[in-house]
Amino acid sequence: MIWPWRRKSRRRMARIVVDGPITGSTRQRVLKAIRDVEEREFPALLLRIDSPGGTVGDSQEIHAALLRLREKGCRVVASFGNISASGGVYIGVAAESIVANPGTITGSIGVILRGNDLSKVFERIGIRFDTVKSGVYKDILSPDRPLSPEERALLQELIDSSYGQFVRVVAEGRSLTEETVRGFADGRVFSGEQAKTLGLVDELGDEDHARRLAARLADLDETTTRPVTLGKPRKKLMNLLPGSQLIALLQQRLSLELMGSGQVLWLYRP
Repeated sequence: MIWPWRRKSRRRMARIVVDGPITGSTRQRVLKAIRDVEEREFPALLLRIDSPGGTVGDSQEIHAALLRLREKGCRVVASFGNISASGGVYIGVAAESIVANPGTITGSIGVILRGNDLSKVFERIGIRFDTVKSGVYKDILSPDRPLSPEERALLQELIDSSYGQFVRVVAEGRSLTEETVRGFADGRVFSGEQAKTLGLVDELGDEDHARRLAARLADLDETTTRPVTLGKPRKKLMNLLPGSQLIALLQQRLSLELMGSGQVLWLYRP
């Protein structure tokens, strides 16, 4: 028996939204939605991205899942919203085509790793750490001491490796040379209009423009085909309370700050 919500959808279009920082919970939700697209055999996927990026591994897993979906014949079109930067770009280049608003903030191709040297603060307030470790670099980025030159060199190698992965994926996804990508992949951000000139974006337009493009690629009626949104985040009771939007914004800001300490990120931080 095929449940009604699991019926084949060969004449319909799916829609998945990647909204906010890319974290483990984002990955779980989006990967489940992509599996639904595959199981229900949607011929087209409209991927709406409004994200400053986030963690490296989570971005890579979503990107890989989208490529596998395309291999099954699903036509994937990405629609960049207010912002699609860093890890958001990484996910977006897995799409067959990318549509952005002229004023979309995109780009920020690069890697960042931050630590906090609080040793002077600890010294002033009389806090001292005793560390026992198995290797000389085991407590790298510890907040109670500055980085040594050797540690900085090791971390730079890590960043360079991650950056190289990012550049290769953008080059492959956008049919550009790595040299071309490295020419603008220095962390700077672009408008959607600038991104189109660089080859990061195919067309300028809103989400409906992207929907129509996906419909044409999948040989669907672009006038009548409306996407089915999959993988919606669960609504929380708190969202019904006054000021819930402000609370959600503060939570997102806090999440970005916590992500930014001691973790390799593909993240745009304005």
